[in-house]
Amino acid sequence: MTRSILETLKERTAGNRKSLAVLIDPDTIQEAGSLRNLLDLCQECCVDYFFVGGSLLTHNSLSSIIQQIRNVTDIPVILFPGNNMQIDLSADGILFLSLISGRNPELLIGQHVVAAPILKGSNMEILPTGYLLVGNERNSSVAYMSNTNPIPADKYSVAASTAMAGEMLGLQLIYLDGGSGVNECIQPRMIASVKKNTNCPLIIGGGINSKEKARSVLRAGADVIVIGNALETDPHVLIPIAEAVYEVNQANNLSAKRS
Repeated sequence: MTRSILETLKERTAGNRKSLAVLIDPDTIQEAGSLRNLLDLCQECCVDYFFVGGSLLTHNSLSSIIQQIRNVTDIPVILFPGNNMQIDLSADGILFLSLISGRNPELLIGQHVVAAPILKGSNMEILPTGYLLVGNERNSSVAYMSNTNPIPADKYSVAASTAMAGEMLGLQLIYLDGGSGVNECIQPRMIASVKKNTNCPLIIGGGINSKEKARSVLRAGADVIVIGNALETDPHVLIPIAEAVYEVNQANNLSAKRS
């Protein structure tokens, strides 16, 4: 029997095995016209997951993007929806995001109610995810589209308490996002605080654009790191970031054998 995405993620987390996800924004990839090259590079770099979606999809290309990914690779395709219209039932799974860092009822539960009947009858795996927007950029795309303010980058206890509440509510994944296009990633101290106080697999995105930042975020406690905007400028930045994931996993394996 094939293991579910969530089961696999939890198993990898329990074994301290890190994962790498590539975020594909259908609008951006349409403009770049470089999806096939990116997919080939992802195969070479042993990417674990594709997240597909964005804050605002202006092209009706979600289904086409998913099909193109399927034509090239068997890497799981997981929807990362900006709203309840960004659903395509051909994906393997969907991050069912509840924006628990904000107080916008539409993104806490409202849009989920609209999407639920569609998802209930699908074969997609539903991944209940507590989504936390973090950082000092109050005018980021995500903050603007969600009409919420992010958790300040230095409010570690607020982030940890919010993540704990999400876990207690039954959410299965925690996703800390620094926002689209940011240059600085979420501080290791915040990641470590959330990781220490929760048991869910922890996903970190935003500002991870170098091997050094990837290594720092992984060592702080990230179970999955997400690379998106950095690939738009230079797709080959994926290579050293993938190396960081591999090296941290190798170090963790060696440490486990010694203990």
